[in-house]
Amino acid sequence: MTSHPNKATFNTDKSRLFKDRFAQFGITAGGGMVLIALLLIFFYLLYVVQPIFESAKIEKRNSVMLSNIEQVVGLGVEEQTEIAYLLNQQGHVDFYSVKDGSFGKKIQTLPVNLTAEVSSFASSAAFQGQYAYGLENGSVVIVKPKFQVTFPNNERLLTPRLGYPLSEKALEVDPEGKAIKKFAFSHYEDKTAVVALTADERLLFSSFIAEENMFTGEVDWVVERTELAVDGRVDEVLISPNNTRVFVRSANQVYVYDTRYPSEVELIQMLSANEENANIVSAQLLAGANSLMLANDNGEVSQWFEVNTDNGREYQKVRAFETSKQSKLNIFTEFYRRTFFTTSSNGELGVYYTTSDAKLWQGKVSDGAIQNFAIAPRSNAALILADGKLTVLEIHNEHPEVTWSALWQEVWYEGYPEPGYIWQSTSASDDFESKFSLVPISFGTLKAAMYAMLFAVPIALSSAIYTAYFMSSKLRKVVKPTVEIMEALPTVILGFLAGLWLAPLIEEHLPAIVGLLILLPLGVLATALAWTKLPTKILHRIPDGSHSILLIPVVLFIGWLSFAMSETIELWMFDGNVRQYLTNELGMNFDQRNSLVVGIAMGFAVIPTIFSIAEDAVFSVPKHLSNGSLALGATQWQTLVRVVLLTASPGIFSAIMMGLGRAVGETMIVLMATGNTPIMDWSIFQGMRTLAANIAVEMPESEVGSSHYRILFLAAFVLFIFTFIFNTVAEFVRQQLRDKYSSM
Repeated sequence: MTSHPNKATFNTDKSRLFKDRFAQFGITAGGGMVLIALLLIFFYLLYVVQPIFESAKIEKRNSVMLSNIEQVVGLGVEEQTEIAYLLNQQGHVDFYSVKDGSFGKKIQTLPVNLTAEVSSFASSAAFQGQYAYGLENGSVVIVKPKFQVTFPNNERLLTPRLGYPLSEKALEVDPEGKAIKKFAFSHYEDKTAVVALTADERLLFSSFIAEENMFTGEVDWVVERTELAVDGRVDEVLISPNNTRVFVRSANQVYVYDTRYPSEVELIQMLSANEENANIVSAQLLAGANSLMLANDNGEVSQWFEVNTDNGREYQKVRAFETSKQSKLNIFTEFYRRTFFTTSSNGELGVYYTTSDAKLWQGKVSDGAIQNFAIAPRSNAALILADGKLTVLEIHNEHPEVTWSALWQEVWYEGYPEPGYIWQSTSASDDFESKFSLVPISFGTLKAAMYAMLFAVPIALSSAIYTAYFMSSKLRKVVKPTVEIMEALPTVILGFLAGLWLAPLIEEHLPAIVGLLILLPLGVLATALAWTKLPTKILHRIPDGSHSILLIPVVLFIGWLSFAMSETIELWMFDGNVRQYLTNELGMNFDQRNSLVVGIAMGFAVIPTIFSIAEDAVFSVPKHLSNGSLALGATQWQTLVRVVLLTASPGIFSAIMMGLGRAVGETMIVLMATGNTPIMDWSIFQGMRTLAANIAVEMPESEVGSSHYRILFLAAFVLFIFTFIFNTVAEFVRQQLRDKYSSM
């Protein structure tokens, strides 16, 4: 009879043991899966980011022997790198297949419509894809290889064509009919500009404007010519794609002309690029035509562009690159990026990126001198003529603009007066150079979090301490859930209200807001002081722990008074316009959506998190500790400061760090309540751009796999590291505090 109870008890214990083990396994598995998820996120971010730090690579695809290669004056390749074209001295364009399976097969030869013997040759900016022949009669013919795409029998077929961007009729550059020895040209919108050196050593700038005859429909060219004065021989001429600048190299001097007004061409600067024991051997305009690249015979290639000075905008030498030390050094630039290539007489090729000041690749690609070089439109391949062969090089250089220094150090960008930290990823201009400094948006993240914590921490901690230690239990049951419900409010709502209601309110009543920040603490202290002076009979009428209710009318009155006096204070102290006073008198810019708005809005979102955790920490302090302190004669404040807060300090610190982690990762409030300007300024009246907001704004518009796309993932990785560091530090400090005060 006695065995049945023992059996039941045994069964109960076994069931409970099973549940304990199951719970232990479930909790362990859940924690492990969380850790695995974090590791997967970490390694996925690294996987996406890693390609931007890969080095450039150049490999030979194939080559073919060609005859009369010395007659080739220009070459290029179509976008898919399937057909190459070679322009020769006689005015013919030969098209060759350079795709696998038919590499080196001659497809077609097309003659250029020439009216005289060829005397010179020039090519336009790379992205324009145009070439021109200078003729013995003083004329210039501009051609552009084109490719017609058809699909016979459902197969893609490219058919070479020769296009004439202007007309098949040659442009008369020199009315005296002298041969063109050297020239440069550019066709921009409806204007064509040519700067040419004639056989009798005259340097002419000619501007051609197309005008359509309204009766015949024919295009007539209206030409303006100006003769440029240069002391000494003319070695090289360059012209910007938009026809506004002409560069003339004479030995080691470079003349810079302003050609915006063809009838009033002006010499604006002379560059003296003399280096000790070195001479200039070649010059080229970088993509975008804002930078002039000069190569010396000592192997140095220098970059010059306009910067603001006391004398206006002037060209200055900004940086230099050490390349192959050969007397014959040529420079070639990409279509759009600031990458340039150097070729030398010993068959060496170098790849460099100007903005990041980086040497990407250098090596020999031929045994003899490189006679000519051309880059594919997509910058993924190049053609070289060397050793009597046409060779195609495969180029793997997806992210030349991304280096560690470009991301985290000051960079001197074209047109800027000095180096700086700049984030500007996109623009409507084709010649725009992306700027990917992570410093301003990392700075904005810390700035937003700092102002939010300055607003939230004092309010959240003081309210948590009062609620847990002084407030009556009946009132605490109402206040604590009410504050915690605030945490469920969507941040998009807070951001919406901050951007459309709070920001204009602060702008219109800035003196009132500043007054509130000053008067509210003073009003609370004054009320507390006045309360202590009241008769004891009145003091005992208010239940213990309910005194905070008395502050409600005080807060409302101070708020009403501040806004009521705002206009008067603004008129009295700031001449009726506080924004103008800040700008003119204090030199401070004022943005409507600024750090003050973000601090208040994001602080409002962070307060419930800090309050809830800190309040639980203070309330959980064992009662015997506080009761023992009071029994020994300590006051409530002494007990609070020397017993309760020390015991609760691990939880309070965790609350602050949890709030900081949320502030660092906040997206919608910062996105909607600030101007999202990536600037580095601690001013409370200016905005910022944070890592999270930047990702939210720019990820939808970034091209998958591009540098922009991968750098946004790098920004996410930096944000991940920020939160990881904060949480790690928080846990370490919490454990230290816990070990220190656990014996109390």
